[in-house]
Amino acid sequence: MPNSSKNVLIVGHVWPEPESSAAGTRMLQLIELFQENRYTVTFASTAQRSDNSATLEIAQLSIVLNCDSFNARLVKLQPSIVVFDRFMTEEQFGWRVADVCPTAIRILNTEDLHCLRRSRQLSVSKPDDAKIDVVDEDLTLREIASIYRSDLTLAVSNFEINLLKTEFNIESSLLLYLPIFASPQERVKSFADRKDFMFIGNFLHKPNFDAVHYLKSKIWPIIRQELAVKLHIYGAYMPQSIMDMIDVRSGFIVHGRAESSREVIESARAMLAPLRFGAGIKGKLLESMQCGTPSVTTTIGSEGIGDGSRWNGYISDDPDWFAAAATQLYTDEGKWLSAQENGYEILIEGFDRRLFTDLFRETIQKLEANLGHHRSRNFIGRMLNHHSHRSTEFMSRWIELKNKQ
Repeated sequence: MPNSSKNVLIVGHVWPEPESSAAGTRMLQLIELFQENRYTVTFASTAQRSDNSATLEIAQLSIVLNCDSFNARLVKLQPSIVVFDRFMTEEQFGWRVADVCPTAIRILNTEDLHCLRRSRQLSVSKPDDAKIDVVDEDLTLREIASIYRSDLTLAVSNFEINLLKTEFNIESSLLLYLPIFASPQERVKSFADRKDFMFIGNFLHKPNFDAVHYLKSKIWPIIRQELAVKLHIYGAYMPQSIMDMIDVRSGFIVHGRAESSREVIESARAMLAPLRFGAGIKGKLLESMQCGTPSVTTTIGSEGIGDGSRWNGYISDDPDWFAAAATQLYTDEGKWLSAQENGYEILIEGFDRRLFTDLFRETIQKLEANLGHHRSRNFIGRMLNHHSHRSTEFMSRWIELKNKQ
């Protein structure tokens, strides 16, 4: 068991906001996992804190890009593990960690595969005959290189673990499936005590922006022909263009940020999440299952959560079928209760934290005991750390020198 003298440094892309995004919830869960294993955790970020940032009961550092002050922090802290939150932070700070703390385990927390999400986004905007092998090649190369440079990469989706193994030939020893943990609430509102549909999402995340436009233009008009109900749109960092979509006459209601995501999800009879692109697993849909709120989503929305044979509602990529499924779920209490139960079973069987805590601890302990051997087997990672990654270092040093001048 790790002892309390060991330090973990987490380099965050942003300060965690669990009420704004699933990424914030995921980060708090990672911090708790390390603390449970008696590590002292420090969280650092170049980002500005917001009013929505979580209160962290751990050491916190504000750090600066392209500055040797980070190296000084490393010397003082001497972390045994450094976690990079998303590949961009590994690009920015990984070489500094490798130079100053070469024996520190370097872990990449992907949240989702950015290259997969971006390629799907590009594909949505293309005509059907131009969608084959649509990729953002630069982003893909950068992210995969970051994975190879790291000692371990955490992924929230088994789909993405398999993709990394089959498409990019990344060894299993470099990857760990660690989903966002979720379990059913003990008490939830009944079918009769709920009303209306809802959608929620962080609007800095482009799949959510696209989903609301798709709901308004393609799906909601069909549902409103059958049901005189409302659709409530919630989300952090909502742009004015979404706020302006409010249409009281058609029941399309835009609220902005929800003080409690759980409260608004549990008040609705069903969640609608027609996500046409994205990656990872969708926190809104896990939380929907926790609240006993059935949902209708797309294949991409369900990816990494369900296997396609069971869902807490319905899965459809066709707007007409999507609307019909939503109507049936809203009006049929029997199907609604069956969907709710499916959601509980999915959480219990696949997202209970107790299924993963031992594996996480054992993986970290194995890395601590065999880091040299582990790295010797990762030839591509050694090569990237030796050669191509140095270009990031030299660019950073050039910017730092320029800033001083």
